[in-house]
Amino acid sequence: MKNLSLSLALTCLIAFQISALDYNILDYGAEKDKLSTAAIQKAVDLCTSNGGGKVIVPTGTFITGSIILKSNVNLYLENGAILLGSTDIQDYKVSGVKRGIIFAEDAINLGVSGLGTIDANGDSFYDLTKNHTYEEFNKNKTRQKERYMAEGTFFTDGPAKRTIDIAMTLVFFHCNKVFINGITIKNTPLWATRFGYCDGVLIDGVNIQNNLLIPNSDGIHCTTSRNILISNCNIVAGDDAIVLTGFTRDEETPGFNSTEQDKHKYGNKTIYGENMTVINCLLKSRSSGIRIGYGQHPIRRCTFSNIVIYDSHRGIGIFAHDASDIEELVFSNITIETRLHNGQWWGHGEPIHLSCISRFEGKLAGQIKNVQFNNIVSTGEQGILVFGQKESPMENIEFNNVQLRMRKGKETMGYGGNFDLRPATPKDMQIFEHDISGIYAQYVNNLSIRGFSLKWNNDLPTFFTHGIECVEVKDLLINDFFGTSNPNSVGSKKIQIQNSSYRK
Repeated sequence: MKNLSLSLALTCLIAFQISALDYNILDYGAEKDKLSTAAIQKAVDLCTSNGGGKVIVPTGTFITGSIILKSNVNLYLENGAILLGSTDIQDYKVSGVKRGIIFAEDAINLGVSGLGTIDANGDSFYDLTKNHTYEEFNKNKTRQKERYMAEGTFFTDGPAKRTIDIAMTLVFFHCNKVFINGITIKNTPLWATRFGYCDGVLIDGVNIQNNLLIPNSDGIHCTTSRNILISNCNIVAGDDAIVLTGFTRDEETPGFNSTEQDKHKYGNKTIYGENMTVINCLLKSRSSGIRIGYGQHPIRRCTFSNIVIYDSHRGIGIFAHDASDIEELVFSNITIETRLHNGQWWGHGEPIHLSCISRFEGKLAGQIKNVQFNNIVSTGEQGILVFGQKESPMENIEFNNVQLRMRKGKETMGYGGNFDLRPATPKDMQIFEHDISGIYAQYVNNLSIRGFSLKWNNDLPTFFTHGIECVEVKDLLINDFFGTSNPNSVGSKKIQIQNSSYRK
């Protein structure tokens, strides 16, 4: 399977190659250590008008604002080349609209490659001595009450306070055949990359190194895109590392229609975010290493394999928090290490999290269906959470050969013993007190747990309880469970079943 996937990557890479003239930005007025946006844009424009080719950024540092990338252009960063983001917000205004460093829309066969670096200068837009906080949940619903994120505390894990609003760093909307290959992207102030309504995305060998104190600095974020292959990437992100959501351009309004897609020549013309394959990646995140959902469009047909997720707030997160469904996902051969972080980050140390709960008041959440977790080795400071609801039950969820070691961390007493379902309505469901089992599942139709191995460290508090806890689960199968309840929690059980149909 590995060789087949790599062959597919090479085939896609060859298909995306652009063979034509080279355009060195020095020939169009770029100067090292000076603002060179206009020169780079001139080279891009000439390249695309002549049928395409390679725009070369040579060794050296070139300061830039927003560059509009266009069809059949490969922006190639030579080894030692650095595109350094300007600190002047005015350099990111294009026709009155704020952009990031790279922006493309309605284009085909384009991307960024090479061994150089895009340094977005993201720290310049934050005050790292202050925290980003906002009114989001009801502290009285947490186990710690007012001691949870106590007022006046400086949170060493961040997030830092944003001082200037700026756009995402590399953004592709309504594009076909997009590639990002070999480059390093660092210190982005918001998402490092966004692929919105794209069809055909190849990302290989990319190194994303963001400041972990910076909120919303996602790594690779695909929104309602399809036919995506991500391989051999090393990502450190102050938010989710690899993401597929069903977002529209307007992320905060329920529902969608096809108007946005129909008005463009290129891009994803289906209603789905679909067909994502991720292999051979190393991920670290202040939120989820891998996140699927939320968003207004449905998501389906994704596979993830040969991945290491470490020192993250969550490992894998699947969120049906809009009316759209999420289905046909397979996660295999993944190692996960999670811990609780202080500060206002979403997540609570879960190696695996699945939840169905609407983020919009008065709207029903979609369902999560047909999901497999195979050969997972995990260490975490919280259990595995499978949180369906009566009106939005999950269906056909499988855990096969999953290992979990539960440990106590430095933030366990200050943050632990709660479920975190953000973003969710009502407010009282954002974060709330709940005992922690090895696996907690509710409102699931057809849940299979085969070959689950659970170990507890000997210093865990008593709010860590059962080995497996199931509430309102229909057609529950548990085979070869190797584990116990938390030995420190008197009265807890190896398997706790409530209103569930269970067959051993």
